[in-house]
Amino acid sequence: MFRELLQYRNLLWMLTLRDIKIRYKQTVMGFLWAVFMPLLIVCAGLLIKKGFSIVSGKPLDLAELSSVSIKALPYSFFIASIRFATNSLTGNANLVTKIYFPREVFPVAAVLANLFDFLLGSFILIVILAIAGFHIDYHVVWVPFLVFLLILFTIASGMILSCANLFFRDVKYIVEVLVTFAIFFTPVFYDASLFGKWAPLLLLNPVGAILENINNVTILHHPPDMFWLSYSILWSVGGLFIAWNIFHKLEFLFAENI
Repeated sequence: MFRELLQYRNLLWMLTLRDIKIRYKQTVMGFLWAVFMPLLIVCAGLLIKKGFSIVSGKPLDLAELSSVSIKALPYSFFIASIRFATNSLTGNANLVTKIYFPREVFPVAAVLANLFDFLLGSFILIVILAIAGFHIDYHVVWVPFLVFLLILFTIASGMILSCANLFFRDVKYIVEVLVTFAIFFTPVFYDASLFGKWAPLLLLNPVGAILENINNVTILHHPPDMFWLSYSILWSVGGLFIAWNIFHKLEFLFAENI
């Protein structure tokens, strides 16, 4: 399946470019949309952090502000990718019913298009943190690997949800509800350690485990937690393997059910 996807890499590239162009065509803000959602999440997080500081009597510091910013960007990438990937098959019904090519190019292209926004937003965030005087250490070398795990898990989720949405059209509405409220159950506005012995329950969410490790290596200057890193690898790699196989086995039913 991977070899077949490589054979159609030009199609994957063209679909990714198409999704990016459509997203920014005739927009007033242009590429600023890449940072709009993360900025909203950061502002909401800062409001919550400010509320915590008022209640506890502890002033906000740069590390807390940076923590929300660092986790908001990959989280916004995940939820945006899931939204677009879920509708990627039904939104391309005219192509799905045409000649054969691996249909997984649609959810993968949706994720890659949002990856462009993520990379653009990351560059802007790095510049802002540098101006603010935030420093990094050698633990930051873990960041590309952690982001790679997030991408794999996002593709796996996108494949499963796009496939499910093709057979059951109410899946997209369920996804909208889940991504709206999932942020309260994911350590974005707060650190999982805030919940003490209940913290592992939050980290059972693979995205939460990845975000916490990103926060560890960038803000806290600690090595990643190896247990939760292994847990994330299992979900990302194993999840992609399972999701891709399910997608591939049901692919011959797509045209007649779309």
